[in-house]
Amino acid sequence: MLVLVPLTASALDFRSVAVTKATLYDAPSNAAKKVLLLSQSYPVEVVVNLGDWLKVRDAEGGLNWVEAKQLSNKRTVLIRSNNAEVRQAADATSKMLATVEKEVVLEVLDAKPNSGWVKVKHRDGVVGYLLISSTWGTD
Repeated sequence: MLVLVPLTASALDFRSVAVTKATLYDAPSNAAKKVLLLSQSYPVEVVVNLGDWLKVRDAEGGLNWVEAKQLSNKRTVLIRSNNAEVRQAADATSKMLATVEKEVVLEVLDAKPNSGWVKVKHRDGVVGYLLISSTWGTD
């Protein structure tokens, strides 16, 4: 006897919105109630994978469904704290390159954490390191 079980995503499977606006639903169907729109590049955590539909958690902790085709494997992070500091190296004493406001999304250049730091790129081209504790969307 063959039993089909939904594929559960591995812990901390982060992705980002690939389209201009991704629609989140309260169930895995286009006929379900529309709950939220997320902007392009916004990070989400996949908690359940049904193939064409993914149950995702957003930075506020909300759980909703999105069509898998609306997401990308590109990694991004959302700034959780006010004035997060981007540093030249993964060290609090290294040169500060910029400060980033809360709710700004940055591209992750190296998803492997470096002693509590993550390498990121701002849309304006600044590349540096942020403390993981100031972000949402990292492992």
